[in-house]
Amino acid sequence: MLELNAWRRQRRDTPLASYQELCRELAASGPGVFGELDSTGARSVLRRFSDAWFAAAKRRRGGDAAARFPRRRRGLVPVRWYHGTFTLDPGGRRVRIPAARGGQPLWLRLARSLPYPVDQVRSVTLLAEGGRLFLDVTAEVPVTVYEPGCGPDPARTAGVDLGIIHPYAVAGPDGQALLVSGRAIRGEHRMHLADTKQRRRAVAGRAPTRGQRGSRRWRKYRRRARAVDGRHARRVRQAQHEAAKTVVSWAVGQRVGTLHMGDPRGVLQVAAGRRHNLRLRQWQIGQLIRILADKATVAGITFTSSTNAAPRPPARAAGGGSRNHPGGS
Repeated sequence: MLELNAWRRQRRDTPLASYQELCRELAASGPGVFGELDSTGARSVLRRFSDAWFAAAKRRRGGDAAARFPRRRRGLVPVRWYHGTFTLDPGGRRVRIPAARGGQPLWLRLARSLPYPVDQVRSVTLLAEGGRLFLDVTAEVPVTVYEPGCGPDPARTAGVDLGIIHPYAVAGPDGQALLVSGRAIRGEHRMHLADTKQRRRAVAGRAPTRGQRGSRRWRKYRRRARAVDGRHARRVRQAQHEAAKTVVSWAVGQRVGTLHMGDPRGVLQVAAGRRHNLRLRQWQIGQLIRILADKATVAGITFTSSTNAAPRPPARAAGGGSRNHPGGS
């Protein structure tokens, strides 16, 4: 149904972008549009498409010419079901996905039990990553309750600094500090980059040209590459969660009530060369901030963040050197 916008563009008609218009088009299409699944999952796909379309339009109005609308065809898209539309087994090992009217019930068997009680689960998202199916669970987790005199003190504040090598550096009250090492994450990035380069050089001779369908051997290589990329992303994400958990555990032990972090995303707009640009791309600042904010909120710690402006490059003198360092040395 999303391909209707391509036909409308060919006819120079206005594309369907709002969530209400897409839902009306879905209702007019009749049953069977979303296969054996019900319309609840289809509406979640339409919601994701509409949000991406308006986000791209906002960026283009702001002057970002590189922003692109969601027009690429995808074979697999994430599907989400909200509370009340799915059924969880009491043991937390099976999930029933709603099917279309007249269809057989669809039960998904999970590899392990859910880490949350069944009554706390608010939504589930079925997605594919690296050739594997995953069930992303969103749960309502209560804030931790402490005994009197043992909880975080709002008067005690700690500052958190993000780093490219070490993800978190914390300076707390009473001269206490914490540095979370990120050597393992950096080593994972370096090994994955070396492995990717080696595999690409090995298959460069048999790579299909543009517009040519790859052979079965080439498709097998692409499946393997996607599986390796997915495993690498899961390892990095797990290490980031463990680093944030270390920071929150240290803050609870120090009875820190407020964590204040500077947001250095402004430095990403500065061209720093090929090698350092790669390190900045692998930094994942927003992911580190979101993970720490979520864990701090659950622990009852107030989290604040401030945005740092992008530093301006050093001014150049007439002779080509820097004003602070004559001659560029």
